[in-house]
Amino acid sequence: MKRKDALRAALSARSQEPQQEPQAELPAGNPAEPVDMPSEAPRPLVRSGAVGAMGRSLGRIASAAAEARAMVASGDRVVELDPALIDGSFVQDRLTGDPAEHAAFVELIRERGQQVPILVRPHPGVEGRYQVAYGHRRLRAAAELGRPVRAVVKALTDEDLVVAQGQENSARADLSYIERALFAIALEDRGFDRATIMAALAVEKTQLSRLIGIGRAVPATIVAAVGPAPKAGRPRWTALVEALARDGAGEVVSRILAVPDFSDLSSDDRFARLLAGLTAPAPRPAPSPAIWTNLGGRPVVRIERGRQGTQLTVDDTLEPDFAAYLIQSLPQLYAAFAESKTRDETD
Repeated sequence: MKRKDALRAALSARSQEPQQEPQAELPAGNPAEPVDMPSEAPRPLVRSGAVGAMGRSLGRIASAAAEARAMVASGDRVVELDPALIDGSFVQDRLTGDPAEHAAFVELIRERGQQVPILVRPHPGVEGRYQVAYGHRRLRAAAELGRPVRAVVKALTDEDLVVAQGQENSARADLSYIERALFAIALEDRGFDRATIMAALAVEKTQLSRLIGIGRAVPATIVAAVGPAPKAGRPRWTALVEALARDGAGEVVSRILAVPDFSDLSSDDRFARLLAGLTAPAPRPAPSPAIWTNLGGRPVVRIERGRQGTQLTVDDTLEPDFAAYLIQSLPQLYAAFAESKTRDETD
């Protein structure tokens, strides 16, 4: 069996990876030696008062243990490596994550250990180093905790690596729509063909075209300001792209991004505010006031119509007595108005 086919066969046996993953303590020994995985999954201990990201972490423990056993069952050797010897993938697949969720992830690793190994390959350009295909967050957590990271080492081509990286994220379904779009664009810009990108993201041709089209239509400055927006799917990103094409959209975006509290919002709220600002109906300009001139052509009365009523402004410097005359004539004017209405209704 070819190496790439073997990799994909191994990947197909894996279950969904949890975002946070507990495990038993690592046995001491040579970091290059294989490590036996636990035969049973540790039970999740849900403590009273667990909230937010920590609660989401504990809820996915069982699937983490199953995934680890599946990896070992496929014949992969799990070793311990120094995180300092491992470099990231050559293609970024994530925007900046939620600091609170990352802190909860690190805390759970601290308390319970790493359950699911990461996948690395020997670095193609640096002797003695490795390059990660997936498991960047586990690698970062291990580095922050000063611990070795459990890893499966495979000899992967660039194509094998991006397929493994993409399929891992697709299986977990935790990359946002815009992150998937940017990942697809990064692969295309590096010269990977559409077939490889489709395999990496587990999408068909039309879906991939939409991903790349939307990703390229959103300016990098907006992506950086908004972030991953995990709740925003294709329809909302499509609506944003359409709104960005309208006249004056650039000014609206600049104004919204400049609001002091914008960066304090969550990524989803930043997206929602930007989309709402771009799609809000433009305020109707106030109608220009009309001017009534007398027989001599002098602008005596300024007429302004608004939602609340109509305002007449008489220029007393031009006709000092005209305003008083209008006020005195209101009863006769109204009577004539009422008579005309009655006549129109009977005609």
